[in-house]
Amino acid sequence: MMFLEANRFVLADGAGGLDFGALIWWLFWLLFLIFPLITYLQHKNLKLARMRILSRLERKYNMRFITMIHRQERIGFLGIPVYRFIDIEDSEEILRAIRSTPRDKPIALILHTPGGLVLAAAQIAQALKRHPAKKVVIVPHYAMSGGTLIALAADEIWMDESAVLGPLDPQIGMGHDKPHLPAPSIIRVAKMKGRDADDMTLILADVAEKAIAEMRDIIVNILADKVSRERAEEIAKMLTEGRWTHDYPLTVEELRKLGLNVKTDIPEEIYTLMSLYPQAHQHRPGIEYLPLPMRPTTPHEKGR
Repeated sequence: MMFLEANRFVLADGAGGLDFGALIWWLFWLLFLIFPLITYLQHKNLKLARMRILSRLERKYNMRFITMIHRQERIGFLGIPVYRFIDIEDSEEILRAIRSTPRDKPIALILHTPGGLVLAAAQIAQALKRHPAKKVVIVPHYAMSGGTLIALAADEIWMDESAVLGPLDPQIGMGHDKPHLPAPSIIRVAKMKGRDADDMTLILADVAEKAIAEMRDIIVNILADKVSRERAEEIAKMLTEGRWTHDYPLTVEELRKLGLNVKTDIPEEIYTLMSLYPQAHQHRPGIEYLPLPMRPTTPHEKGR
């Protein structure tokens, strides 16, 4: 039987009772302790699945596969987001991976990044360029800004037909909580104002000129063994002069016109690998589609 006692429910039988308040309390603490373990195991399983795909790719192509995928991930329990993991391999990790690769072993670097510090990107690009064996950069979706600089160091760039790279015009920081401005635009404004330009504009223009010159030198050095010096200087100028906005998408066709060795044959495993980096959910319209291939409809079924 069940009866009310001191504002709590008790199930009673002949031998005693079970306090529901205490049971719920213990369940709460049990779940509180289990949640971190479950999220840790979820993330660990994802990493193991990625390693399996990388191992399969290495055996298939006889290359050392390295990933630099800049994507914020969210791991949850029962659909409830609990922890966020930022799985970003910085320049130190990439340099260590390249150094540990045998000199006669080709390298395939999978890139998915919006960009970052010029210093880190230049370090990675130079390290990749110095590796004696073949270098391939694989871009399944995009590799902008610093990612483009790294891609230039490869002997071959494998891209999805819809993937893009981006311009390399330096972005000059204006200070804490202020936007970064494109170096070519700062120089143009300083020239337009002339003697009427204030000291800060002139200082920024001086920094912008140096940043563009440094970026061009880096690009020319990276491309030195792939194209003629004259062509390398032309490419460096096009990518840094502010012809496009910083987020302008450079397509496969445009990159080939620049003289870069771009191929569009990406292994299917690369797309599977990218699906193992779940993006954090945001409030935006849903994207849905029916998976293919679909079974063809027979004439009889069309009639129905």
